[in-house]
Amino acid sequence: MATLILPGEWIKNWEKSGKHEFVQLCKELTEKTDHGNETKDIQAALYEVCSQVVQGNLKIDLVSAVLGEMMELRDDLPSILADVFCILDLETGALEEKNKRDHYTHLVGACLSFVPEAILKERLDPETLESLGLIKQAHQFNQKIVKIKTKLFYKQQKFNLLREENEGYAKLITELGQDLSGNITSHLVLESIKSLIGCFNLDPNRVLDIILEVYESRSEQDEFFLSLIKSYMCEPITLCHILGFKFKFYQEPNEETPKSLYHIAAALLNHKLIELEDLYVHLMPVDATIVEEHKREISEAKQIARKLVTVVLPSEKSEDKEKEKEKEEEKNEKPPDNQKLGLLEALLRIGDWHHAQSIMDQMPSFYATSHKAIALALCQLVHLTVEPLYRRAGVPKGAKGCALQPLKNKRAPQPTESFEDLRKDTFSMLCYLGPHLSHDPILFAKIVRLGKSFMKEYQSDGRPEVKDKMEILLSCFLSIADQVLLPSLSLMECNACMSEELWGLFKLFPYQHRYRLYGQWKNETYSGHPLLVKVKAQTVERAKYIMKRLTKENIKQSGRQIGKLSHSNPTILFDYMLSQIQWYDNLIVPVVDSLKYLTSLNYDVLAYCIIEALANPEKEKMKHDDTTLSLWLQSLASLCGAVFRKYPIELAGLLQYVTNQLKAGKSFDLLILKEVVQKMAGIEITDEMTSEQLEAMTGGEQLKAEGGYFGQIRNTKKSSQRLKDALLDHELALPLCLLMAQQRNGVVFLEGGEKHLKLVGHLYDQCHDTLVQFGGFLASNLSTEDYIKRVPSIDVLCNQFHTPHDAAFFLSRPMYAHQILSKYEELKKAEKGNRQQQKVTKYVAACEQVMMPVHEAVMSLHPARVWDDLRPQFYATFWSLTMYDLAVPHAAYEREVNKLRVQIKAIEENSEIPLNKKKKEKERCTALQEKLQEEEKKQMEHVQRVLHRLKLEKDSWLLTKSTKNETITKFLQLCLFPRCIFSSIDAVYCARFVELVHQQKTPNFCTLLCYDRVFSAIIYTVASCTENESHRYGRFLCCMLETVTRWHSNRAVYEKECVNYPGFLTIFRAAGFDGGNKADQLDYENFRHVVHKWHYMLTKASVHCLETGDYTHIRNILIVLTKILPCYPKVLNLGQALECRVHKICLEEKDKRPDLYALAMGYSGRLKSQKVHMVPENEFHHKDQPARSATPASQQNGPGSTGKPAANTSKTEEGGFEDGDRVKDKSQGTTKPVNKANSTAAKVTTSNGNGALNSTKAVKDDKEKSGKEKKEKKEKTPGSTPETTKAESRREKQRDERAGKEERLLREGKEKTPKADREKVKLDEKSGKDDKAKAGNGEPVEPGRDAVKESKNKEKGDRNAATATLKSPNPRSDSAESERDHKRRKLDSHSSPSHSSSVKDSSNELKDPATKHINFNSVARSKSREREVEKKDTESVQGRSKEKKEEKERKERKRDHAVNDREASQESKRRKDENGTNSSKNSQSTSPSCDSPLTPEKEKTKRSKSSSKEKAESVKAERTSSGGKKESRHEKSEKKEKRDSAGGKEEKKHHKSSDKHR
Repeated sequence: MATLILPGEWIKNWEKSGKHEFVQLCKELTEKTDHGNETKDIQAALYEVCSQVVQGNLKIDLVSAVLGEMMELRDDLPSILADVFCILDLETGALEEKNKRDHYTHLVGACLSFVPEAILKERLDPETLESLGLIKQAHQFNQKIVKIKTKLFYKQQKFNLLREENEGYAKLITELGQDLSGNITSHLVLESIKSLIGCFNLDPNRVLDIILEVYESRSEQDEFFLSLIKSYMCEPITLCHILGFKFKFYQEPNEETPKSLYHIAAALLNHKLIELEDLYVHLMPVDATIVEEHKREISEAKQIARKLVTVVLPSEKSEDKEKEKEKEEEKNEKPPDNQKLGLLEALLRIGDWHHAQSIMDQMPSFYATSHKAIALALCQLVHLTVEPLYRRAGVPKGAKGCALQPLKNKRAPQPTESFEDLRKDTFSMLCYLGPHLSHDPILFAKIVRLGKSFMKEYQSDGRPEVKDKMEILLSCFLSIADQVLLPSLSLMECNACMSEELWGLFKLFPYQHRYRLYGQWKNETYSGHPLLVKVKAQTVERAKYIMKRLTKENIKQSGRQIGKLSHSNPTILFDYMLSQIQWYDNLIVPVVDSLKYLTSLNYDVLAYCIIEALANPEKEKMKHDDTTLSLWLQSLASLCGAVFRKYPIELAGLLQYVTNQLKAGKSFDLLILKEVVQKMAGIEITDEMTSEQLEAMTGGEQLKAEGGYFGQIRNTKKSSQRLKDALLDHELALPLCLLMAQQRNGVVFLEGGEKHLKLVGHLYDQCHDTLVQFGGFLASNLSTEDYIKRVPSIDVLCNQFHTPHDAAFFLSRPMYAHQILSKYEELKKAEKGNRQQQKVTKYVAACEQVMMPVHEAVMSLHPARVWDDLRPQFYATFWSLTMYDLAVPHAAYEREVNKLRVQIKAIEENSEIPLNKKKKEKERCTALQEKLQEEEKKQMEHVQRVLHRLKLEKDSWLLTKSTKNETITKFLQLCLFPRCIFSSIDAVYCARFVELVHQQKTPNFCTLLCYDRVFSAIIYTVASCTENESHRYGRFLCCMLETVTRWHSNRAVYEKECVNYPGFLTIFRAAGFDGGNKADQLDYENFRHVVHKWHYMLTKASVHCLETGDYTHIRNILIVLTKILPCYPKVLNLGQALECRVHKICLEEKDKRPDLYALAMGYSGRLKSQKVHMVPENEFHHKDQPARSATPASQQNGPGSTGKPAANTSKTEEGGFEDGDRVKDKSQGTTKPVNKANSTAAKVTTSNGNGALNSTKAVKDDKEKSGKEKKEKKEKTPGSTPETTKAESRREKQRDERAGKEERLLREGKEKTPKADREKVKLDEKSGKDDKAKAGNGEPVEPGRDAVKESKNKEKGDRNAATATLKSPNPRSDSAESERDHKRRKLDSHSSPSHSSSVKDSSNELKDPATKHINFNSVARSKSREREVEKKDTESVQGRSKEKKEEKERKERKRDHAVNDREASQESKRRKDENGTNSSKNSQSTSPSCDSPLTPEKEKTKRSKSSSKEKAESVKAERTSSGGKKESRHEKSEKKEKRDSAGGKEEKKHHKSSDKHR
């Protein structure tokens, strides 16, 4: 303000000149006319003067006088001066110097006379006025100012009320409410309104408000009012404010906003007369409140869900009730409307999707559509949008449908004409609807039908140019299914029709897409919305209720409840049901039966839920002990089989899951495939088949179905067809087979790892069994073309796919059968000839054509040297045939036909069955009977053709490039052993094939050698089997033993089936079979010796396995023994040895390994029941005369008979049988030709190489040892004199010799054996002889000629070891037991180093095989002499029982003659032996329990001490043989007395039976 500055001189000389100058200046300034600027200059001049006064530079009175004078210059100068005072008031009020403020106050006071009071009160501060005394109190003055201002400026004088201008507003309302149907336009009405405003001075805003009010009441006149408002209004914001004022009026509690207001707001928004952003702020509630409300709803829903699934205590229940009451009271006060939702609904009703979408975007997902009105409005909009497309593509045939009126709104979404149009708005509208499409089932059905129509178009249209668009549309439909259709189905109550409608769409998707959708539905959908959270909890609660009450009795009622529940929420229901089944497997049957009310979609969801449960990564598939599969997995697998069989569920997903698991190297889930194939195709896999079932399984398909399975398989045609279709459609048949075949070894070498051996075995069995089962299913269900198209040739399977050979042939076998049959039919049609011979010829030709490529293909499977022994033709024939080709199971056919006849008879006799049902059942049984008979006839013809073919082929099967031993080795290694453990039927097949090859008189095939190798080498084979393989191996051995037992039991059968057969030739030449002669054949009695040796070898192997303590050995041998029980053991002492060991296993394993205990107890019980059928050894085979068998010798593959110790075992085992040894020693002599003959027998050594090789050494051993024993005996025997003459008759010599044997055996038995062993004393004699022969047959010995000497030097120690290899089944003293155990362990600990070297040695000895052979020219003579001696022995025993005293004296005398007599009698035999006669008994063997319980050393010491008691004991021996009741007198202790008395009785029985046999 101080732009003008007064000179300082004026101020200093104010009174003189300054005052005058200042006045002059002011006059000049007032006279200026500068458009307002002069006022500013005057103000500045006055301000400077006054400020000088305030500062104290001028006196107040002088200045006030000047100012008073100046007031006359202008009229407004008091006002200007007042402004100056106002400025100074503010400035001085802010200063701290009080004197300046006082100066200011005095100045103003001095000027009061010429400045009006009113002006000062207007301009100055109230506090200043108070200090000047112009007002009394500043506070009161302020209040007065406020009141005055309010009255002046804020009090409305005119309120725009209708009554203020009632005429004008009345005319306005009349104008707006007139009938608009005529020619009245908005333009005319607008002109009238303008006139009214002008005439009556109406407020324009109030007029606009009245227009909106009338529009609200006449909302149908959209077009008129909208054009009127558009013409009338000037600013959109004004309209927004007026609308906002209207909405605000309804924002009080218990107020309801009228729909008409929402409608006009929506219409104005739609026509863009207002902006949504401007209006949105006027609406309530605010967005934050909506979000909080949504969160609260979710938390409440979750809380409700928790309450439903948790147990609530009574105290908690009462608290919850109180809280609920409080909440209800709060809810009684209804909150104000959600105006945003009301506006949204109105927008949707008029089709303004753009603005509606904007509002929904401001809210949480699905919050808006959770209100039914909005959901229905949006559904209606979607109806209108999709109507044209639905009419064109979606309406089912025959359906009419109702037409919908289209919206008049041109800005609404455009109706769709094609699927591409759906992408514009329809899909997004549906996504906003989400689960609330459930409010409109009709729209749900429309969308689903459109989806079906699109999928058909998608699948049929293969044009590349539209492919991308179609893919995008497919993904859109999948999204709609995921986000809209499935969640909406969850909120529909029990709408089975919608479920089926949806399945119509879903079944067009691949199962991968469907399962993805189900996974989202189950795991994601239910957590995102409060309603769905509640629905899930309610479903679980209801499922619990149903499952608790589900039983077999109420299946129908429970099934209906399950069905109702599953229509809407199948994933939740099935998830709970499966969790229950995993815990309680007894629920499986009722659950499966109760699922019959499900829809197709539900069945598909069930399949997904099962797969998800199987793949649950949190579940362990093994039990905690890691030895068995978890029960939950077994339960689910069982459920799979039952459900997929009973209901039409797609299998592709499950099969692909198993395939993927196999690809990943996991075989646990094969259990599922096994169950599915078993239930759906009726193909069981079990190794516990009865013999009748097994017999039925060798027949045709009808016989298999009727008699081959445990459960009667019915109605599997449809289910097996579904399984087949699933496998073929998804190309899973061959991959599954190959993966299973590869995974068998993967289980052991890849998957096995650190797993328990028991589990590995179980998984291997499961893998193998499933392969067999699955392969059987494919073979029986696939057509010939399908099968041949999918299975590659054998060389591709093995070489490219690395399929094991047994599995490869298993898969190829049905293909060969199909091809041969089709080729045969083709040839039959080509040449019409009905004669049987022509048919057979054509069949053989068909076989040749089909199998020739196979013969070439198999060449690559093995090295070339293999085919030096086996022809590819033989190899392929063995692997390509089955039991169906070899024999017809007539008994099984007859059995099943008889069953059906009985059924027919029972049906006829049952009067309760209705006539029509009776007729139907009879027809069924009759048809089945005819089918079986036709099938039997067909199989008979087939078998005849096959046998004829084999007869033609057999001569070229086996080559002669190497020894028969090598041939048999390769046959066992490459054919027999791999296949006999493949399946139970294959086990039977292998045994029958060997028999067939024998019966066909196949050249170069040694039947004896084959059987010998099978029975003599079972330890390692048994030890390397899994549990199921043990069952099959046992069945194979049983079938082999059946054949051997049949030949053994009847001479006529043996002579008919074995004599003159090349398989029983004992002259082994590299050149083929030249017919031979009678002497070249093994005679019947020698064959019985061989069979006994086989039984002995089996016993030895069994006892060894039982004594190892290893779980696998014990389990497997017990399984094998159980299987071969019908045929073994047949010899009493062998049975007792086994019984003893098994009893020990029972005691040891009772608390350790319960499964072994159960096996052992089961076998023990069955063994005891078989005891009545067992016979003493001398009844099983004649063992008195020491003749040798020329059977192919064999090696025992087991501890106790391996490596170096074995050479001595063969000799020392007969340490307790001295009398038998003496006789034998005499006969064996020291001839070299026998050695040569025995080395010839070594040609047929086992695969381990050293079987019969050492028989010659054994002969030498026996001779040297018997010489030793003779000397010792002579020293021990009292009264033996060299004067004994040879003049006694032959009868006397033989009788004395026999008496000496009996006496010695009795003495040894009484003193050294317990009760049970005493009954075997007579058998011991022969066992000693057999053991010597064993040196050349079963016991592997160290090769080389030094072995004989070595064994002789170690005779004493080795005898102990040999005796200890197999324990007597009866208890002995502890010291003897421990010593024996120690020796056995020592012997068993040796390895088998001699195998490979033995093979070399045997091959060296066999360089000139044509010259080395065995003759049997004196076997018959030795036998007749045996019988004569036996007859005379019987007479001598009877004589001795009558005259006991004479016997005693005669005994002493004849004892001395015995040695010389034996020498004389054996001298002649030895001469014959030099020509090869005695080699026929070469393979006799001892029984393990026949070994004397005392070692040879102990026997020698006993004998030296007992010379004085010899006489008395000889008497005792005679008494025992005749009566056997006085033995206990000569014993030294009570324990021995008891044993002897019992033993004597048994001894008597044995003598009687042996006499009878003789």
